[in-house]
This record gives sequence, C-alpha cells and structure tokens, in this order.
Amino acid sequence: MAENTKRSVFGLHGIFGVLISIVGLLAILVTLMLMAIVVQRHAAVNPYDPTVIRDVNNLKMISVENQQFAFVDAEKKDK
Repeated sequence: MAENTKRSVFGLHGIFGVLISIVGLLAILVTLMLMAIVVQRHAAVNPYDPTVIRDVNNLKMISVENQQFAFVDAEKKDK
C-alpha cells in the first residue's frame, strides 16, 4: 500500500474546505432570512380577509364552486 504523502492543512479538505462550507451555509441562512422578511412585509401590507368563508361545513372537498369561498384581499373585498 502506498503511503499518503499529499496531506495539506490548507487543502480543499482542510481549513479551506471548512471555511467554504461555513460561508456557504451562512449565505443560505442569510438568503432564507431575507426571503422570510420579504414575505412578512408583503403579508403585513396585503392582509387576507377570512370572513369570506361563512360556513365551512358547506364547502365540498373537490369542487369548482369553492372559488367563490376563496380568501380575498382586503383591498379587493368591496369591489
């Protein structure tokens, strides 16, 4: 068996590889947090009005008529 003489602390499998993985995970974390903030801001500006569904027992599981009971934007409720 050949001896492994090509070991390197700063190789892709060493410190450099760990730093790449940490930076990658932090980038993913920041991206997901920013996406969550954007969704929260959008939900705060455009709230839904759940009062359109008056009788939940009257809804059918699979029906085209369910679109009349769908959630409506609060801004478009009176139109």
